[in-house]
Order: sequence, then structure tokens, then C-alpha cells
Amino acid sequence: MTVSRALAQLSAEGLVVTRPGAGAFRAGPREAGPAVGDTSWQEVALSADATSELVPRTVDASGVLVSLAAPPPGVIELNGGYLHPSLQPERAMAAALSRAGRRPGAWARPPMDGLLELREWFARGIGGAVTAAEVLITAGGQSALTTALRALAPPGAPVLVESPTYPGMLAIARAAGLRPVPVPVDRDGVKPELLADAFRATGARVFVCQPLFQNPTGAVLAPQRRGEVLGIARAAGAFVVEDDFVRRLVHEDAGPLPRPLASDDPDGVVVHVCSLTKATSPSFRVSALAARGPVLERLRAIQVVDTFFVPRPLQEAALELVGSPAWPRHLRAVARELRHRRDTMTATLRLSLPELALPHVPSGGYHLWLRLPDGTDERALLSAALRAGVAVTPGRPYFSAEPPAAHLRLSFAAVASTAEITEGVRRLRTACAEIGSTAGP
Repeated sequence: MTVSRALAQLSAEGLVVTRPGAGAFRAGPREAGPAVGDTSWQEVALSADATSELVPRTVDASGVLVSLAAPPPGVIELNGGYLHPSLQPERAMAAALSRAGRRPGAWARPPMDGLLELREWFARGIGGAVTAAEVLITAGGQSALTTALRALAPPGAPVLVESPTYPGMLAIARAAGLRPVPVPVDRDGVKPELLADAFRATGARVFVCQPLFQNPTGAVLAPQRRGEVLGIARAAGAFVVEDDFVRRLVHEDAGPLPRPLASDDPDGVVVHVCSLTKATSPSFRVSALAARGPVLERLRAIQVVDTFFVPRPLQEAALELVGSPAWPRHLRAVARELRHRRDTMTATLRLSLPELALPHVPSGGYHLWLRLPDGTDERALLSAALRAGVAVTPGRPYFSAEPPAAHLRLSFAAVASTAEITEGVRRLRTACAEIGSTAGP
């Protein structure tokens, strides 16, 4: 088997040629590659919109790649954005995919809006008066957010965002030529008085928020603020894009969760985004967009133009998974393990790195948000951490304007065990000591 794999690799690299019944032979000399062209003209073409009255589009994926790129071997991954494979329902997903492939019509073209049964399942999860007719199935939360922002705001328009907020959403906005305008959050979510000020000052017609276990702060929008936020947006004639990305990653000790904003919205103010990806696997990209009123048709049109539809086998597999007894068992197991990991990371940080302020310990999600000591160089700490063998996420990409201080986001879901969390924090302490941002035993 080892020889077979080696020959297959050599063949793929063009170094040998295999002939059935005869053997493997050294390949002939490779032909010279094509002449190197001159692509410098593209710099002018790609920057042509810089002179327009609209905001120039910039496509910067660096803030997203921090959480997507695999770290080098031996480096502990405290910057991941997904569950470690040991926490993913791999056997349940495999069984669901196998059953889905045998369903009648599984490989046929699905309805453009998505399978009715799957839209009904998402609608029940949102609650309120949301119906299956108001739900579109999309290929992951990132795709849904892209569709929503393109539908709701023209290029050059301002869009209000929480500060700090998810870098992937900021990248979507800027790639669409939109102007992200920050609205600060505290441990109770976005500040309504500042949201109202931002709407008046900018004339924005869109506000993007994460009311539940906000990324990166972990904040939950306080009950008294929920109605205020919807009322402020309604008065401004604006939409609220609700990114409900980790509702299924609640911790065991969380207690009852607040309902989605969309469930309390009869007027079509909220465009709701939710996904199965975070609670399953980065490759299980099934999510939903829910909206009410004329905006739904615009969302549907953009969805169809961009992607046609989500592959039917994946939708069928999602139905099989969420309808199986393994699904609630998986959610309970993840809730239990995330609580254990959060408590381990919190206790280890307080013991080993008390200089890193932890203003809020969330009861859902997969990360902690830390404020670094004044004067800390985020980039220097990031490099020192990699040298020490741990990957962390810098805070700067989470701010659409100047950050008030240096921060780090540490994930406790992407590692293999609590032992890795403890060792990762120890390595982070080594990095902090190297750049002089901490002191002590």
C-alpha cells in the first residue's frame, strides 16, 4: 500500500508514467512552461472605481482567514471558528448523508427557495409568526449575510455595525462598496441611544447585529433593549439584519434563551440569518434567511442569481440529521463540553494571565474576548504567540474604525481537549513575557 501511494503521488507530480500490466516508468523530460505574462495592467483596471463618487470596493479576507487557516503543525489552535472534529457529529452526519442519498428524487433539482420541510424546520426555530413561505435556504451564514447586504443597501451607502463585530461581515460590506459605521456595544449589547444617533447622523437604512452571544464580546442584547432597537430601526425606516449564528452552541448553564428578534417583529424590520454550520461542521453549509414583505422577493432574486440553489443532497442530509435522535443528543453533549472548556480557559487565564482583562464570561458561543494591557502591541504578541506554539486572534480586525484598546479573541472549541487549553494559555503567557506585556511568576 505504501508503494502504491508513493507511485500515485509520483504520477500526480508527472515524474512517472504507469502502464497497466507493464509497470511504472520514469516520465520524459517536462516541456518548458509557458512564457511569463505581464499582468501589471490589472492594477489600473481593478482600481478604476477609486475615482468614482462611490466608496471604492476593497476585498480584504485577512480577518476571516485568521479563523479559517489551519495553524502549522504543533501549534495549538486558540483562533479557530469551528468545533474540533471530536465535537462534531461526524457519525450522525455520515449516516444522514447516506440516508439522504437514497431518498427518492434526492439528486433532482430542488425548489429554488429550498425544501419545504427544511424551511418549515427553520421557521419553527425562529418562532413567532414566521412561516416556511418567508424562509430561504442558503449555503451557509456567510452567503446569507452577503445576500442580505447586497439586497438592502446600494454601493456607497452607510451600514451600521456593532463595534466590535464579526470581521467577515465587515469584509462583505466593504467588498460591496458599503461604508461600515460603528455603534459601540457593552455587556448588554448595542447601546440604543448611540444607535439612534448613528441613524440620524448617517441616514443609514441597515443595521447588522448579533443579539445572542455576540462575536466577539459574547454579549446578549438585554430584554429592555430589544424593543428599543426594533423601534429605533422602524422609526428610521431601516432594516435590522439579525445574525443568529450560535443559538445552537449554548452552554449547559445558560438557562432559557431569549427568542430571536425576528419572532417579535410583525412589521418586517428584521432580516434573520441562522445556520447549522457552527453546530455541525465547517463543510455542512446549510443556513436560512427569513424576511417578511417586499424585501423577501429581492432576497430571493439575488440568491437565485448568485447561487441558483443549495445542492439538494445537502438539504436532504440536513433534514435527516435534525430529525434524528442523534441531533438532540449532540446538542446536549456540545453544551456540556463547551461549558467545561469555557470554565477551564477562564480559570487558567485568571490564574496565569490576570493582567488580561476578561470583562464578560458568556454562557454561549465558543470564545472569550480579552482586553490587553495598555500599550500592548497586538502584532508583536501575535508573532510571539506563534513562536511559542499557540495561534490566537488579534482584536484589530473586529473594529470598523480605530479600536479603543488592544484585544485578543481566544477560542476554546477548536482544540482537542482541556489539556490543550491549559497548555495554550501557558504558551500565551510565554509570548506575553517575551514582549514585556506581563510580569509575575
